[in-house]
Amino acid sequence: MARPRTISDQQIVDAAREVFLEQGFSATTAEIARRAGVSEGTLFKRFSTKEDLFAETVGLSEGRGWHKEITSLVGQGDLCANLKRLAWLIVRMARVILPPLMVMWSRGHAPGSKPRPDHDPVSDDIAAIAAYLRAEVALGRLREVDCEVVADALIGSLTNHVHRELMLGPSVDTERYVEHLLDAWWTGLAPPPPGSETAPALPSPPKVS
Repeated sequence: MARPRTISDQQIVDAAREVFLEQGFSATTAEIARRAGVSEGTLFKRFSTKEDLFAETVGLSEGRGWHKEITSLVGQGDLCANLKRLAWLIVRMARVILPPLMVMWSRGHAPGSKPRPDHDPVSDDIAAIAAYLRAEVALGRLREVDCEVVADALIGSLTNHVHRELMLGPSVDTERYVEHLLDAWWTGLAPPPPGSETAPALPSPPKVS
């Protein structure tokens, strides 16, 4: 009969958060396991990598429920309104994730340690948004654009605004920012009216010898 778990996954996550907040990402799994009261072997049975454990401590795993939500929006309703909805999903995620991240990165790292994760977690969010945009382009509901660049720019602008919001407080009007940002972007993202001609491509600049 298997022995019952005496330490829950949440207790390990809580211990990891405590260590990451003290030491940054360079904190060792050995120290996290010691603080949680388990062996490193047990820790890696619960969380396959330190990156996975880090994602749990800052809420990345929980905050990505919106990936499935935006997939359900493809081809549905008003696209500009859907993009505003997507923007607010990103804002809410950033409000949860940025505060602990700011503290953890401020801790620096120990000499000889690896200060950053191998995988850029933002790339998963960019990929999810870009996939949604490509699906809308394929349906003719969105102009032909570089979907990865649009997704990267959207996340970058919104997380930067949330960062200002966290530093400056209520003086930062995030609701107005999101509304006006998407209204301005929609001008460049909306497909041309039926029957209209697209603007001719600009000539390439002369080559400099």
